[in-house]
Amino acid sequence: MSAHAASSRLKVSGTCFFLQILTIILFAVFVRYSPDTSPGLRSAQLNCSSGRNPSSDSGFHHPRFRDVHLQTLIGFGFLMAFLSRYGTGSMAVNFLLVAFAIQWAILIQGFFYSFLNGKIYMEAQSMVSADFCAGAILISVGAVLGRVNPLQMLLMTLLEVILFTVNEYILLNLMGVSDSGGSLTVHTFGAYFGLTVSWILRQPHSDKRNQQQDMGHYPDVFAAVGTIYLWIFWPGFASATTVRTNAEPWAALNNYLALAASTLATFVISPLLHEEGVLQMTQVQDAAVAGMAMMGMAGEMLLTPFGALIAGFLAGLISPLGFKFLTPVLCSKLNIQDACGVHNVHGMPGILGALLGTLLTALASADAYGNRMELVFPHVADGSWTATYQAVCQLCALPVTLLLVVLGGSVVGAILKIKRLGSPPDTQYLENKTLREVSGERRERRASGEELGASTSV
Repeated sequence: MSAHAASSRLKVSGTCFFLQILTIILFAVFVRYSPDTSPGLRSAQLNCSSGRNPSSDSGFHHPRFRDVHLQTLIGFGFLMAFLSRYGTGSMAVNFLLVAFAIQWAILIQGFFYSFLNGKIYMEAQSMVSADFCAGAILISVGAVLGRVNPLQMLLMTLLEVILFTVNEYILLNLMGVSDSGGSLTVHTFGAYFGLTVSWILRQPHSDKRNQQQDMGHYPDVFAAVGTIYLWIFWPGFASATTVRTNAEPWAALNNYLALAASTLATFVISPLLHEEGVLQMTQVQDAAVAGMAMMGMAGEMLLTPFGALIAGFLAGLISPLGFKFLTPVLCSKLNIQDACGVHNVHGMPGILGALLGTLLTALASADAYGNRMELVFPHVADGSWTATYQAVCQLCALPVTLLLVVLGGSVVGAILKIKRLGSPPDTQYLENKTLREVSGERRERRASGEELGASTSV
C-alpha cells in the first residue's frame, strides 16, 4: 500500500468519525419523533412540509419507502459500477455517501420543513425525502467519479445536501412548482451540479483516458441487476410523494409506460450508432433512467397513456445520441469528464421533463383533472392562480435551478481543489486505492508470494 493511500484512509476514517459524532449531537439536540397524539402540532408540521408532499398522511407506507430506498441503494448505485478498476470500490463509496447523506438530509430538511418550537419533528416521510436527496447526491458523484477521493466526496455531500434543500425549498414551497418525481429537484440538479464540479476540477494537462471504455467483464452483470431493479421499483419511487387517495396512481402508470418505451428505443437507435451492432446492458440501463428522468415532473399530470409512451421513447433516443455525439464535445471543448454520462442520462432528460411538465401545466383544466386538481395544482384549484401562471412558475424553476447549481457547484469545486484534500495523479483515480485494494495489486502480491490479509475495504 502506498503512503498516500494509507494517509487517505486515515483521513477518511477520521472524517467519518467526526461527521457521525456531529450528527449524533445535532440529532440529540434537535430531532424528535413526530407525536401522533397532537393534532395541532401535526397540522403545523404538514403545513411546513407541504412542498414535498402536500397530500401525505401520517401513516407509514412501507412499500413506498422500500421502493425509494432500493432505488437509491441499488438502482443509482449500479449506475456507477461500470469502470473496470473502480466498479467494486464505487459500490463502497455509494453506501458511504448514502449513509451520511440520509442523516444529514434529515437534519437540513428538518430545519426548512418541520422546525417548530426549537425542534425538528421527524416522521416517515422524512426518510423518503432524505432518500430523494441522497439520489441527487449519487447523480452528482457520477459526474466526478474517478476524479476525486472519498474525502472530497464526503465534503461534496456535506455541502450539496444544503444546496439541494435550498433549491427544493425555493421551487416547491416559495414558487409552488409541482415536481413530485424530481425532474428538476433530483435529476437536473444532481447532473449539472456534478458537471459544474467536474469542470472546476478539470486538469487540462492530465492524461485524458477514455473512462467510458475502461470496462471489464462484470459491468454488464451490474447493469443487468440495476436495470431489473429500475423496472420493478421505479414506478413506486416516482409516485412515493404523490397522491395517496383512492385515485388512480397516474405517476406510477405514466412512469411504467415510459420505462417500456425508453427501453425499446435503445434497441432502435443503438444498432444505428455502433458499427459492431452489439447492444450493451449499460445502454439499456441508461435509457431506462432517462425515461424516468423525463417523467419526473409530468408523471402525476394528465399525460395520457400514449403521451407517456411518446415521452419515454424520445428519452430513450436522447441518451445514446448524447453519448455518441455530445459527450466527446464536452470532453474536448470544455474538458468536462463526465465519468458516468449523467448529462445524457439525467441532465438533458430532466430538462426536457421540466419543459414537458410546463406544457401539461398550461393545458390543465378543472374538467380534465376533476378533484385531482386540488392535489396536483392546489393554487390553481383554489382560484388564486391561473393555469398559465402556474406554467410560468414551472418554466422559471428551470433557470433558477441551473443558476443555483452553477454558482453552488463552482464554490464547492473550488473548495475541493484545496491541496490538503487532493488526490494522487489523475492516472491513478480509476483504481480507487483509498477504499479497496485493486485486482492488479492482488495479482502482483500473489506472484511475489506475499500473504494477503483481511480485506482492506473501509
